[in-house]
Amino acid sequence: MAKRCDVCAKGPMAGNNVSHAMNKTKRRWLPNLQPVRVDERGTHKTLKVCTQCLRSRRVKRA
Repeated sequence: MAKRCDVCAKGPMAGNNVSHAMNKTKRRWLPNLQPVRVDERGTHKTLKVCTQCLRSRRVKRA
């Protein structure tokens, strides 16, 4: 399952965990995706939408 918003295409970000001893290991920040029923051209679809798109009302709920 792709961790990507169906509206704005926001996806995972990459970076490092940095310990006190400055050891670095790779890590990922995942977007907060929510399954939402959307009214799209008269039909209902379930999309994975990030919470930023929900709060800014870029999506019209069914």
